[in-house]
Amino acid sequence: MRISGAVRVVVSAAACGVLLTTLTSCGDGGDTKKGDPASAGARKDKDKPQTTGLKSIPDVGDRLRSQIPDDSRQVVAVYGEGKNSAQSTVVLYQRTGSTWDKAAGWKAHNGRKGWTPDHHEDDKRSPVGVFTLTDAGGALPDPGALLPYTESAAIQAPRYWTKPYWHDFDYVIAIDYNRVKGTAPNDPTRPEGQSKGGSIWLHMDHGSGTSACVSLPKAAMVKLLRTLDPKQNPVVLMGDRATLKA
Repeated sequence: MRISGAVRVVVSAAACGVLLTTLTSCGDGGDTKKGDPASAGARKDKDKPQTTGLKSIPDVGDRLRSQIPDDSRQVVAVYGEGKNSAQSTVVLYQRTGSTWDKAAGWKAHNGRKGWTPDHHEDDKRSPVGVFTLTDAGGALPDPGALLPYTESAAIQAPRYWTKPYWHDFDYVIAIDYNRVKGTAPNDPTRPEGQSKGGSIWLHMDHGSGTSACVSLPKAAMVKLLRTLDPKQNPVVLMGDRATLKA
């Protein structure tokens, strides 16, 4: 199903933390680290299966593993390097029968202050947990997404942000944290209240930490959009490595 920006209700100022006049989530147009060796330009898409026949998602303890729905056959695992680190690795796992295969992996960034199990508005940390992935969109045309995709200029990163951030929202996948499923990624509704934060996405990388989202190279976003299938009930499992293992 393809959904145009005219069909879904969007807020022209809303874009991954740009809700009305408040910047709360992904990039805020500052804190760019031009020399970051993990920047988007330096990264290469490792889009080849490397591990097959896994009994479970690696390096994840029983507490979070038990939160993966039984009917989920696709998991985007975000392994944060540390509780206070903005560096992370994203791995796509797909289940065949009772085992998991590693389908692809990429270097990525998360909240610039790291991770938290109790995310709140503007804390600059990404929320730890397991969240469904049901909706996608971006400022660019649909590249062949399987998830419902909303193309809208309203999702575009503001041009008053510094230039490295302008393409952050060319492609986005909404993480179902404090949002209404089945709506455009930039729908501002927050069922648990504004203070719990929201508009947390997978989106394109600008070379440094975000305000709460997870950012990946463009090739990774295209791969995920073309692979994540609502029929497979995809989820994202995310957090720093120590917390994931607990």
